[in-house]
Amino acid sequence: MAATATLSLARRTMVSSHSVRARTWKVEIDGSVVGSISNQRTVEFPVKAGQHLLRVKSTRYLLSPEESFEAVAGQVVKFSCHPRALSPIIFTRWLIWFLASLVKHDLWIGLEFVNTSSADIGATSFAVLENIPKIPAGASEIESSLSARPSGIGSGTITGTAARAPANPRSALVVSNLTKRFGERTAFSDVSFDVGYGEVFGFLGPNGAGKTTTVRTLGTLIAPTSGSATVAGIPLSPENGVEIRQRIAIMPESPGLYLRLTVTENLEYFAGLYGLRHATTRINDALEAVNLGDRASDLCASLSKGLRQRVGLARTLLSDPEIMFLDEPTSGLDPVASLEVHNLIIGLRQKGVTIFLTTHRLDEAEKLCDRVAFLNTTLRTVGRTAELREQLFKRSLRVKTLEPIGDPAEFFTRILAVEDWRPDGANTYVLTVSDPEVAAPEVTRALVSADVGVLFIGEAQHSLEDVYLELIADDAEARRS
Repeated sequence: MAATATLSLARRTMVSSHSVRARTWKVEIDGSVVGSISNQRTVEFPVKAGQHLLRVKSTRYLLSPEESFEAVAGQVVKFSCHPRALSPIIFTRWLIWFLASLVKHDLWIGLEFVNTSSADIGATSFAVLENIPKIPAGASEIESSLSARPSGIGSGTITGTAARAPANPRSALVVSNLTKRFGERTAFSDVSFDVGYGEVFGFLGPNGAGKTTTVRTLGTLIAPTSGSATVAGIPLSPENGVEIRQRIAIMPESPGLYLRLTVTENLEYFAGLYGLRHATTRINDALEAVNLGDRASDLCASLSKGLRQRVGLARTLLSDPEIMFLDEPTSGLDPVASLEVHNLIIGLRQKGVTIFLTTHRLDEAEKLCDRVAFLNTTLRTVGRTAELREQLFKRSLRVKTLEPIGDPAEFFTRILAVEDWRPDGANTYVLTVSDPEVAAPEVTRALVSADVGVLFIGEAQHSLEDVYLELIADDAEARRS
């Protein structure tokens, strides 16, 4: 295990009477967002020994200077951050500061080195329990821990407060024992998983499995019955709802556009709801991203379902979210438009955006997703497609011959590498083997020796659809038993 030090960051009180309600600031280490800090709080992060860069951001454009510090194993490196505008009462000074901050964005937050010690930070601090990674842009291989987490469940409550950090700073989403009930009906129960930054995470399951309700819960649209979650580094709780919504975007299956408004007018309206000023550039970029630049002046009522879906995607892009929840984003799209959406999702992943994708198109999930989860009220399994295939199916060879083999049972029984076999048509056979690379040459030699014409021999590939049907079949059998 690499030697670690501790970075302690204190946010000092604002002079304004609104200081307690001041917005939360993001904390960046080595260019990656690792958490957030509320006013009058102290946060604590473990860092690897060595040189690091620290920056604090209020908004995308208002931030602190980037400060370099050296972490020594076992020490606590302390910084203090505070607003730079310490005299807003004096209007002329405030106005000069404000105008200057429009040009030089790092005037907004002061960041000062305090000292280095090994003393305890105090009762107001909170700790992130794992090392902070530097997330490379476009990372497609996401290492995520799927270990069980403590539930801390009480009926009707959500564990976690504003003074609590995510259990894993690698994770954009951490869900632990989350449950949602509507009266006596359970939408989903005891769901636990986490999603890495920059990961495309597929959420699959039959109709009524609880997928959309899970998205609505994580998107703060409805409250869970019990369990806990962290969304974009912020604990899921009613008081954190606004801050979470500032970092995410949700695209439902039905985009809910205003049909009497043009495409641009719809996006201008939603940009206003996001609080985006001078949003013309973002609107144009979003329309170009979904290939709707030439339809910007069209009424949404005149668009097909597929084109409205694209407008919904453009709206999702407006706020530059850290996490995008996409519920059936290619529903109603033709193959060309679907491919464009797929390329858009791949591009967003390369930029480090986390995509939470619910879809019934299993080929889409297999193509786009780093990992998939199968939900059927409870979470059946989570993993990469290749890993799930290995867990559910034995490895096998698919053999196709020119003519049917006279006595296939007797023929395949003589081949030591073949554990079992079954027919898959008149002259096609599926052979269960432990190692296809060892078995294939042996089976080929046996077929050639028996003067059997071989059309094809190769390892059988199980699709994500096979995995899905196997899991759903298991659920059906469990309900009957």
